[in-house]
Amino acid sequence: MRLEFHPVTSERWSDFEGLFECKGSPHYCWCMLWRTNENKEALPGKAGKKASMKSRVANGTPIGLLAYSDHDPVAWCSVAPRNTYKPLDGDELEGKVWSITCFFIKRPFRKMGVTSELIAAAIDYAKANGAQYVESYPVETDSPTYRYMGLMPNFEQVGFQFAKKAGSRRNVMTLKLK
Repeated sequence: MRLEFHPVTSERWSDFEGLFECKGSPHYCWCMLWRTNENKEALPGKAGKKASMKSRVANGTPIGLLAYSDHDPVAWCSVAPRNTYKPLDGDELEGKVWSITCFFIKRPFRKMGVTSELIAAAIDYAKANGAQYVESYPVETDSPTYRYMGLMPNFEQVGFQFAKKAGSRRNVMTLKLK
């Protein structure tokens, strides 16, 4: 399977929207759980979260990457400058830090290495936008919750280093970019 990766932009909003409205998607949160609210007028609930995310995209704020298979969006990775998120209990790093906070992969594409490909694409995207570090907040493989944030082994495989615990389940991991 060959995947292509593209940042979510206004031109790709309909692809993002379609992915987030498919069965099993995180449409309940629109990936706003860890983000600050730029749209102060947003409606509550799913509609408000979707409107807030759409406002970010319209304003040119990076929100993440879509993975495409045969021109269809099949997966998502939230990757953006750390300062566009709520405090994530990250490491005290000097420089421009980008955060990887969550993933969604359509069911037929799971367990095929898509998460690892998304992480690699997210690192490249952050680096191309001036990041000096990429930070992630994955959980242990046996964690019953927060699995959407990724699993530690996926990040360890590409060189992320454990920095500290964040809460009872999440782990802060960092990668210094060259």
